[in-house]
Amino acid sequence: MRTDKDTALFGDGDEIPSNHSNNPHIDDLIQGIGRRQVIAGGMAMGMLAFLGVTVPRTGNAGEAPGLLKQPSRLAFEAVAVTRADTISVPEGYQAKTFIPWGTPICGSYPAYREDGSNTAQEQAEQTGMHHDGMHYFPIDARNGKGQNSEHGLLVVNHEYIDVPLLHPNGPTLVDGKRTIPEEVRKEINAHGVSVVEIRRSPRNGWEVVGDSKFGRRITAATPMEIRGPARGHALLRTRYSPDGSATRGTQNNCSNGFTPWGTYLTCEENWANYFATQDSELPRELQRYGIGKTGRFGWDTLEGDEFQRFDATRKAETASGDYRNEPNHFGWIVEIDPFDPRSVPVKHTALGRFAHEGVIFAPTGPGKQLVCYSGDDSRNEYIYKYVSRDKFLPGRPDNSRLLDEGTLYVARFNADGTGDWLPLDIRDATFQAACAAKGIVFADQGEVLINTRTAADAMGATKMDRPEWGAVHPRSGEVYFTLTNNTNRTEADAANPRPDNAYGHIIRWREESPEHTGTRFNWDLFLLAGPEGDSRGPDNQPLGADNILASPDGLWFDPQGLLWIQTDMSGSQHSDGPFGNNQMLVADPDSGELKRFLVGPVGCEVTGLTATPDFCTLFVNIQHPGEGSTPDNLLSTWPDGPGKRPRSSTVVITREGWRPVL
Repeated sequence: MRTDKDTALFGDGDEIPSNHSNNPHIDDLIQGIGRRQVIAGGMAMGMLAFLGVTVPRTGNAGEAPGLLKQPSRLAFEAVAVTRADTISVPEGYQAKTFIPWGTPICGSYPAYREDGSNTAQEQAEQTGMHHDGMHYFPIDARNGKGQNSEHGLLVVNHEYIDVPLLHPNGPTLVDGKRTIPEEVRKEINAHGVSVVEIRRSPRNGWEVVGDSKFGRRITAATPMEIRGPARGHALLRTRYSPDGSATRGTQNNCSNGFTPWGTYLTCEENWANYFATQDSELPRELQRYGIGKTGRFGWDTLEGDEFQRFDATRKAETASGDYRNEPNHFGWIVEIDPFDPRSVPVKHTALGRFAHEGVIFAPTGPGKQLVCYSGDDSRNEYIYKYVSRDKFLPGRPDNSRLLDEGTLYVARFNADGTGDWLPLDIRDATFQAACAAKGIVFADQGEVLINTRTAADAMGATKMDRPEWGAVHPRSGEVYFTLTNNTNRTEADAANPRPDNAYGHIIRWREESPEHTGTRFNWDLFLLAGPEGDSRGPDNQPLGADNILASPDGLWFDPQGLLWIQTDMSGSQHSDGPFGNNQMLVADPDSGELKRFLVGPVGCEVTGLTATPDFCTLFVNIQHPGEGSTPDNLLSTWPDGPGKRPRSSTVVITREGWRPVL
């Protein structure tokens, strides 16, 4: 998740904190944990180490007692901290720029123009701006089973935009208002998702396939269907869709997911500040999501339906007469079929409405219910789990409906290291009682899901420090989540001994139910980020020159069970201090090793990660290099070189000899 730091024009893109409930905060719980065993096996040792307990280990024959010697699975020399305007990877690896912003991928394949003069229509046929979460689909993976590592579809999110770089001389503003519709259309088309057909050739490496039947752009204006319990709800009825069954566009697409049946899930994160309202009293579905009086890019200040939909001010007595419900169409998880360019994307309301950072699935198989997790990326918000009502059956044409009928839960982390999944279900007696106790009334399940945050408040969920990406260990099933930071916290605690959580940490848990469908779990801390002397890695190991980090964000497990961690520092952590530019590290939860694998260029976020089935190609996204640049003041010139505007881009990482990356 990133924000537009060009505050002189558009202000901070972070969502306004809106959780004013008295629910417990995760830091209060961390402070209350005693010295005890939390989870059997490796998680228990990790927690005991965090709490200062000496953990006896058995060494190999002939070794000193108390030592555990394992061969390293991180067979590379750690990359040093750097602030160079380039990509740094270990010796023996190559990093090559691929599909940067403006790369032609569909339609007439219009060439990128470095001066920002591409039209709105041309932008709708090129890769969008600010690459984020992504997934590689083998070309033979129509039903999720393909293994082709040399030909596939790369589906990429585009989170937001740097407006000054998108136009020849930045945006046109008159008295603080937008005046040129073509500029705003181009901005709308730079958001969303790109579906790119790619193929590897022995001579040239990875290339975009021209005249692809799969190439597609989904933007903030693309028609979409609404499904699930909130479909047709009165709070979703708009001038565009009087019956509340359809909507336009997806935006602020941060992290992602992919389904067992071979479709892509994109997640809407900081969408709220694209809308504006002048109403003095706001309904909870606007107030609890931080809708303010000004839109981030001023789209709402232009006349015409395509722009006025971003103005949620109440203008009529009936919802169909204005745009008051348009914000309720965002904050969902959207399903896209990458293999059918004519398919209509679907917003699945059963998964809840909030600032979705991503969605990750627990291991599943034939005849099992689907279980997935998602974080609400805002300070003091929550972590959620969804369990489908029905079971997954490979090859069934309506598997997508599994995302429309099920139960959404929110997490409560208890001080004793246990946790509970609390149902957000209007039919559940505990939910009814909790709402009644707090005087909260919902008419139906659709209203519960449109107001997911308020429902979670009622259940007493635990406030978290910006829960972002998650990952599920492929063997153990343990779930890991990054908590990037929370500088609103003012009191230190035992596990986070700072006056505020500026550096973040990683939490993990193990479900008591082997299929993840139950309502109880056990949790501990995996990593406490920060500088040397003020941080701890796996198994309580102090972080040093090879692995200090701040603001962990992106998270991904590879097939071997190695955990890849990406960072999203901003502000002073970028310009000062020991961390250098944002980075990507690799952790081995089994051995406790942690090493820095990649450092990005100046001003970027390292985010988004996927690989080919043979693991010989790693795709990593570099977002907003030179963040805050203008045409007259380029803070980075990556990847095109001196004098060129910086461009978000995917990076292809390979190892010498075309071997698996690790």
